[in-house]
Amino acid sequence: MMLLLAVTAMVATPALAAEYEFADSDGPMYAPSTSVDQVIVVGGGVTESSNIDRSKNTAVLAPPFGSPESYLPGAGTAVIPQSNTSTSSTISGDTIYVPPAAYDDSTPSQDTSLSSNKFTLPDGLFYEDGSLGRLKIPTLGLSVKVYEDESLESLAKGAGHFKSTSCWDGNVGIAGHNRGVTNHFGQIHTLEKGDRITYTTKLGTRTYEVFFVGKIEETDFSRLGRSSENLITLITCVRNVPELRWCVQAREVS
Repeated sequence: MMLLLAVTAMVATPALAAEYEFADSDGPMYAPSTSVDQVIVVGGGVTESSNIDRSKNTAVLAPPFGSPESYLPGAGTAVIPQSNTSTSSTISGDTIYVPPAAYDDSTPSQDTSLSSNKFTLPDGLFYEDGSLGRLKIPTLGLSVKVYEDESLESLAKGAGHFKSTSCWDGNVGIAGHNRGVTNHFGQIHTLEKGDRITYTTKLGTRTYEVFFVGKIEETDFSRLGRSSENLITLITCVRNVPELRWCVQAREVS
């Protein structure tokens, strides 16, 4: 009886929960704000100035691995090269660097102003026989048709217009042979200052007066440059001297 009461008392007594204590969390392990950190130059031990450019304009291509330059601090090639002659402009707060003028290989070295827009060939300028015009030099008794471009095909028929030059206004360049069956320009080197040259196209007829006769280098194209005054430039070979050319220039007679 006593044993039964003892067992009943043990079952009726509620069990007590175990007691545990937990320390408070130290919080998340976030890095400190970089906006307030001082940037230290490696090896310098000083605080870096806040106005140093850290944009893509300062990006550098590292020198080849293992090269002597790879061991030099600050070595490398700037991705966006800067120059003392460079200019800059600001667009929407960003600085845009413009290459110096020397990079612009399209800038002409000669006068490119023209009195009209007749530099390129207008429609309908060719005659029915395919010629562009007719050149006459009374002193030489010369009258020859002019065809477009200075190709051998054009020079076999007459004279050839340098397609890189004006067809009417400005400087008109014309080439011709100085020997063979079509040696139309064989005597242009005998012209003198003041001799007249006429050139006729569907745009009209112009009379020019010679002011230059001389030899130029084969690679010298300066006499064919664009001009604001109306000129005609005749070029042919110098016999047995392949590196030279005869050049005759005349300007329009007003």
